[in-house]
Amino acid sequence: MRAVTGLWRWRHNPLRRTTDLVEAWVAALALCLAVPAAGWAAGSAAQHSLQRAVHAQQQGRAETTARVLRPAPTAPSAAASSDRAAEQRFRRAVVARWTAPDGTSRTGTVTTSRAASAPGDAFSLWTDRDGRPVAAPLARGTARAHAVLVGLMTAVLAGAGVELVRRLVVRRLRCRRYARLDRAWAEVGPDWGRTGAGS
Repeated sequence: MRAVTGLWRWRHNPLRRTTDLVEAWVAALALCLAVPAAGWAAGSAAQHSLQRAVHAQQQGRAETTARVLRPAPTAPSAAASSDRAAEQRFRRAVVARWTAPDGTSRTGTVTTSRAASAPGDAFSLWTDRDGRPVAAPLARGTARAHAVLVGLMTAVLAGAGVELVRRLVVRRLRCRRYARLDRAWAEVGPDWGRTGAGS
C-alpha cells in the first residue's frame, strides 16, 4: 500500500529522484502482479489436490443406513473423563447393525450425532470397502473453501514478504545514501568558515 501512495506522492515532486520512482514502481508492480499470482497458484494447487482427495474418498467409501440396537456400555474410567463427558454431549456411542458394501450384515459400536438414539432408530453411516465405519468423505464445497483460504493466506504472506523485502532494500539504499552524504560532508566541511578557503 505504501508503494501505491509512494507513486502518487512522487508524481510531481521536484525533489523526486529516479531511484524513488523506480522503487515505488517495482513495489507497486510486485504487489499488483506477484501477490495475486502467488495466491492464485497456491489456491489452484490446493484445489486440485483436495478435489483429487475428495474423489478418492468418495470412491473408497459408501453410505449406508444403520439401525440402533442398544446404547453402547461406557467404562467407568471413560465416564469420569471430562473430555469424554463433553464429547458425549454431542456424539453418542451406540451398538448398531448395518449392511456392508459386499451385502453382509455387520454389528459394532459406532458414534452418532443424534441427541437421542432409541433401539430401532435409523441413521446414516459411512463405511469403507470392507464395511468398517469411517468418517464421511470431504464435501466438494468444503474442499473449495479450504482451497480459497489457502490462496488468500498465500497472498497475504506473499504481500508481507514483498513489503519486508522492500523495506530492507530501502533501508540499505538509505544507509548508502547517508554514507555518501557523510563522505561529501567530510570533504567540504573542514573548509567552512576559514579565511581564504574559497568560501
